[in-house]
This record gives sequence, structure tokens and C-alpha cells, in this order.
Amino acid sequence: MLNSRLLAATAGLALLTTASWADPTGRYNVVGTNPDSGGEYRGTVSVTRTGETYKVVWDIAGTRFVGTGLGALVQKGRYTVGPAHSEDTSISIGYVSGNSFGQAFYFEQKDGSWQGVWTYGGSKKIATETWYPK
Repeated sequence: MLNSRLLAATAGLALLTTASWADPTGRYNVVGTNPDSGGEYRGTVSVTRTGETYKVVWDIAGTRFVGTGLGALVQKGRYTVGPAHSEDTSISIGYVSGNSFGQAFYFEQKDGSWQGVWTYGGSKKIATETWYPK
């Protein structure tokens, strides 16, 4: 009986550690929708911690978008925003590309991907985007 409980506890702990990756830093494949046309796009994004913020760089169809992100963590029913941290489970990003600007907001998913919404300056619509770890 003790061995089965230990095995179950170990399996549960392993599941907990792999079910939630946290830390948005890394390289991702991106799949998203365009807010104007609804068409799908694909590309890559990299996220690095730069002091208390994140640097986020998207490469989509030959265009580079560069953003600065703030991290946050949902913990014990509270949403805590503060300096970028390896335990962040959400990230809010302001970005620029040429004369365009926008904002995006993502939440970590149990499978290690990050799902969110984004828009650009002057738009009346939002679109979705998902980051898949490389």
C-alpha cells in the first residue's frame, strides 16, 4: 500500500512540474490570426528577460516586431504584477514595427504554450495568437 501511495505521489509531482512550465523566456513557433482579414499567419517569437522587463521579438512573413513586456503571476487567486520573473504565467507586451504600434497579452497554458490576444494602434478589432515552444 505504501509503495502505491509513493508511486502515485511521485507521478502526481511529475505531472505538476510538467503541466506548468512558467517563465515565458524562450523561442517559440507562432500561429495567429490577422484582426483585419481573419487570415492565419505563422512565424517565430523569442522572449528574453532584460532586467525587470522582457524583450519580445516576432519575425512574421519578413517583418520584425519588437516589444517590451511586463510579467505577472496569478497566485492564490491574486494577480501580481512586478519585475520579470521565472515564475510569470502571463505577459503583457507593447510593441512597435516601423510606424505601427500595438499591444498583446498572453497566458501560459498547461501544455507549455502561451495563448493570447493582440491588436495594433487604431484598430477596432482584436486577434488571437499562440506560441508553441521550439
